[in-house]
Amino acid sequence: MIKFGTGGWRAVIADEFTRENIRLVVAGLCKLMEKEGHGGATVCVGYDRRFLSKESAHWAAEVLAGYGFKPLVVNRSSPTPLIMFTVKQMDLPYGMAVTASHNPAIYNGIKVFTAGGRDADQVVTGKIEEQIALLTPEDVKSVDYDQAVAEGLVQEVYPFNEYIDSILQVVDAKAIKNSHLRIAIDPMYGVSQSSLRTILMTCRCDVDVIHEQHDTLFGGRMPAPSADALRMLSNYVIENQCNLGLATDGDADRLGVIDENGAYLHPNTLLVLLYYYLLKYRGWTGPCVRNNSTTHLLDRMAKDLGEVCYEVPVGFKHISAKMAETNAVVGGESSGGMAVRGHIAGKDGIYAAALLVEMLAVTGKSVAQLYQEITEKYGQLYYEDAAFTMTAARKAELQDLLFKQMQLPDFGTEPEKVSREDGCKVYFPDGSWIICRFSGTEPLLRMAAEGNTPEQAAGYIQLWKDALGL
Repeated sequence: MIKFGTGGWRAVIADEFTRENIRLVVAGLCKLMEKEGHGGATVCVGYDRRFLSKESAHWAAEVLAGYGFKPLVVNRSSPTPLIMFTVKQMDLPYGMAVTASHNPAIYNGIKVFTAGGRDADQVVTGKIEEQIALLTPEDVKSVDYDQAVAEGLVQEVYPFNEYIDSILQVVDAKAIKNSHLRIAIDPMYGVSQSSLRTILMTCRCDVDVIHEQHDTLFGGRMPAPSADALRMLSNYVIENQCNLGLATDGDADRLGVIDENGAYLHPNTLLVLLYYYLLKYRGWTGPCVRNNSTTHLLDRMAKDLGEVCYEVPVGFKHISAKMAETNAVVGGESSGGMAVRGHIAGKDGIYAAALLVEMLAVTGKSVAQLYQEITEKYGQLYYEDAAFTMTAARKAELQDLLFKQMQLPDFGTEPEKVSREDGCKVYFPDGSWIICRFSGTEPLLRMAAEGNTPEQAAGYIQLWKDALGL
């Protein structure tokens, strides 16, 4: 069966990610839109640089046209945030991007967006799944893509300027121009190079780009901006004396950063920096939102500044919903996704990168200096994580232990509370915590922990590994 996870529907190419299943997914969305009274609506369709992404976007458009909808197909590979922005700007009921984001190269998938450019939540994706279950491949209607374009049933567009201008209008371009920064970019063979380069060069930054060519294998690595994957960017920043290194994942909704010393900045650090900058230097007010696997340093900062930090389950749709509900300043996750109030309601690595460059220009301080300013006031927390590949049988076994038998390791101290809302998260009285949860996008069991010392965080993970026999 076709099942949506925390980041859309993703599957291995030629296994479950097939033309037949793509057509079923889109037909399911069409049937849902008809039931919701959106018959004949315009729907934006975009795609990234993965193998079969362009072809899949065209197959999606064929089905949309077959059901009488008006597909707007972005006519070249583009960042997922650009698609979300277009859905919001044009006030469309739905949009979609063909992408598997940061997954390995053997995956592809489809992200669905709802009105306002938000990630489709579990209610919407559940309704799509219900409609898919009522369909057979023979039921799916479609129109040949070239024929549909020729007849005006499909329109090809490129809303690049509108997206770029929306960011340039809200960053302090004058301050960036006066700072004469040198920035290195690593799009990780993905789709951010044109957008980031255009924004930064418009702001008169000196810009260098690595790994910008089209490579559907992403250089043999996962297109996720992790510390290991960004070693070449780190070396480039050091050798060329750059002020900052910026990297985005395969579809440019996640951000990775290398500081001026070549050090990798964990996404937790980026979120803390961004929230601190917007409140202390820009003068914004409002809460922040994080998922249950992201640093609690945000909580300390928010409390000190008279604000609240809200915790939600993993999946950016939960962050977007809570941000809308609370008018939060920022929302983010420890995997590098960040959203900022006033832009799209989802994560955007390109906009977050532009704000971090503005931060350097406005404050006149390096990233290291700013983070030291934060930790001197709020203290330091230490983060550890781990991931373990799961077979279906092993996953079922561990799910039984964690969520039916509700087994916990002996952590040596009594927990303050335990939450099983999304995975199993254990909170301790000293502010430390650990979570164990199954990934919604890959066959993985993930653990994350935060402690007052590195040893405490690593120790929590080791105890749970031992208890589960991992």
